[in-house]
Amino acid sequence: MKTLKIFSACLFLLPFVSCTQVANKGSDAATEKKVESLLSKMTLEEKIGQMNQISSYGNIEDMSALIKKGEIGSILNEVDPVRINALQRVAMEESRLGIPLLIARDVIHGFKTIFPIPLGQAASFNPQVVKDGARVAAIEASSVGIRWTFAPMIDIARDPRWGRIAEGCGEDTYLTSVMGAAMVEGFQGDSLNSPTSIAACPKHFVGYGAAEGGRDYNSTFIPERHLRNVYLPPFEAATKAGAATFMTSFNDNDGIPSTGNAFILKNVLRDEWGFDGFVVTDWASASEMISHGFAAGSKEVAMKSVNAGVDMEMVSYTFVKELPELVKEGKVKESTIDEAVRNILRIKYRLGLFDTPYVDEQQTSVMYAPSHLEAAKQAAVESAILLKNDKEVLPLQPSVKTVAVVGPMANAPYEQLGTWIFDGEKARTQTPLNAIKEMVGDKVQVIYEPGLAYSREKNPASVAKAAAAAARADVILAFVGEESILSGEAHCLADLDLQGDQGALITALAKTGKPVVTIVMAGRPLTIGKEVEESTAVLYSFHPGTMGGPALADLLWGKAVPSGKAPVTFPRMVGQIPVYYAHNNTGRPATRNEVLLNDIAVEAGQTSLGCTSFYMDAGFDPLFPFGYGLSYTTFKYSNIKLASDVLKKDDVLTVTFDLENTGKYEGTEVAQLYIQDKIGSVTRPVKELKRFTRVTLKPGEKKSVSFELPVSELAFWNIDMAKVVEPGDFGLWVATDSQSGEEVFFKVVD
Repeated sequence: MKTLKIFSACLFLLPFVSCTQVANKGSDAATEKKVESLLSKMTLEEKIGQMNQISSYGNIEDMSALIKKGEIGSILNEVDPVRINALQRVAMEESRLGIPLLIARDVIHGFKTIFPIPLGQAASFNPQVVKDGARVAAIEASSVGIRWTFAPMIDIARDPRWGRIAEGCGEDTYLTSVMGAAMVEGFQGDSLNSPTSIAACPKHFVGYGAAEGGRDYNSTFIPERHLRNVYLPPFEAATKAGAATFMTSFNDNDGIPSTGNAFILKNVLRDEWGFDGFVVTDWASASEMISHGFAAGSKEVAMKSVNAGVDMEMVSYTFVKELPELVKEGKVKESTIDEAVRNILRIKYRLGLFDTPYVDEQQTSVMYAPSHLEAAKQAAVESAILLKNDKEVLPLQPSVKTVAVVGPMANAPYEQLGTWIFDGEKARTQTPLNAIKEMVGDKVQVIYEPGLAYSREKNPASVAKAAAAAARADVILAFVGEESILSGEAHCLADLDLQGDQGALITALAKTGKPVVTIVMAGRPLTIGKEVEESTAVLYSFHPGTMGGPALADLLWGKAVPSGKAPVTFPRMVGQIPVYYAHNNTGRPATRNEVLLNDIAVEAGQTSLGCTSFYMDAGFDPLFPFGYGLSYTTFKYSNIKLASDVLKKDDVLTVTFDLENTGKYEGTEVAQLYIQDKIGSVTRPVKELKRFTRVTLKPGEKKSVSFELPVSELAFWNIDMAKVVEPGDFGLWVATDSQSGEEVFFKVVD
């Protein structure tokens, strides 16, 4: 096969848009003519059939019979190219109109070659890494006949109790917008009709990440202004990037389930953004409107879904069952059905399925191609976040002759793959233990004692055994975290501490007096304050995928230098949640002069602690802020200048600064630009990320770096529900994370 082309980096500092747009977006006259011609020949039943997606249920004869009658438009969960071709052959050659099937699969962060979970990829702050990962996934998945994936997930998630935070890009609107657009472009390639392109499906539209209590499928209550300012922009960015399809979410918002919400599906998605692809429900989310209490039965489900703007139903079967009668009764117009089918056929034509419906069963396998593995390894390297490095214990030096490898995640190939890996194979996963052994050879003695068989195990005797063995080493490498089953859909937690006896394991290792390097592999930020305190160094790797082992080995021994940054705030304790950097200010912000819990005098006066907004027991800050991440070297920001500190609404804000590597290793810094709108017609966030860039510097090297930000990007939905830039005073920070940097001021005038 051709090796993966690693594209040169695009200027992702432009608002949410990369350097290329996917071809075939927008109405093409020739395609529209074909769509209308085919639509004119279809019976009502055949139209409704296109709106029906089923999950493969194994019996190819039964499915073929339905396909032949034109009752199925899409099938998910078929991965065998022989079976896919057989089903496609029925659609193309035995059905009346020869309309191809659209074969779908959840290809979330890799097909066979598994990349870090999306939250990990977001930690790279590198859209090219994300784009390359989606491209690899598309090449591998399309080779077996899959031409549609249910990704990217671009829900803003500010509650790590929610298991699906693993599937997204974290808490920030701008970062998620940039990364989501990159994923769309990676999946869909330069043109949808390329055989290696698969249609992207941004999900979940919209607000799903705000589920109450961090509990999956739960209700959300997001006012329209907050919805537009925070949760909708990533989906608009995905639309601009050419996303072919959209998926509704499970949640209701303000009492209206997304699958029956005409405001978001018609007013926003179609009318405001001009989306001309099709909308699919999430798995049975249509029929689940009955459980919501939004529909009395399947007939009302079908009516409310289609009338709200849904084009295709995933597995509920209410459309094929109820729509014919609903059309007869006039409760659903046939013109509404026609519009849905137009949207579906349009994408099938753009994918080139009518011309090339079959996959080459004899082609050389593209799975696990060397270029794919290398891209996955690079993604894992750039995704890892160095949270602590006392005494410069990392990178490990040649003086280290014995290392102890401890913990349940050291040699757990399945667990390091993370959530949503239907097709990943643990046999092809390279673990840290094996990678370390291969790297050090006979130069370093490796003592392996897991201590715990899996992350939830409680086994004090095994913990003691591991600590005793580790005491013989120069340095202890403790691999802890979460099994893959502990994050993802429906895998929510009320307690975010390390599970089982993992905390006790770190404590026991610390008592040996040897340096403890704790490596966490997890699907979410965990409350690891105690473990951070007890460890000499901490390296955090959101489930790193197939090549996680070699990537972490390279980082530990200094063949690579950490550059990842936290895409989500790490809470000290669950009681702080929701905790995120871009919060609105209160009328009584903390002064940091307040008295904390352990310093309260007995019988203290009611107002003696300070009448401000803070937690007595958690203090003022999270464990680690958004954007945080150390390196083996150090960086200095200086000489921050604005080309002008008074700007008009059509101007471009230009910020320049010097960035210097003041340490002894070559390293990459993610420089971040934050803005605060000081006074607004409605309260505004204390900070908002607006730009970021990766800068690689040699020791002692200094570079002048610049950001350009159109003033138009300072717009928000104001008190009159209009998106405008309001004149006034602004603060600006160029810094290494969301809590650092010196403030610079500028003004916007009419």
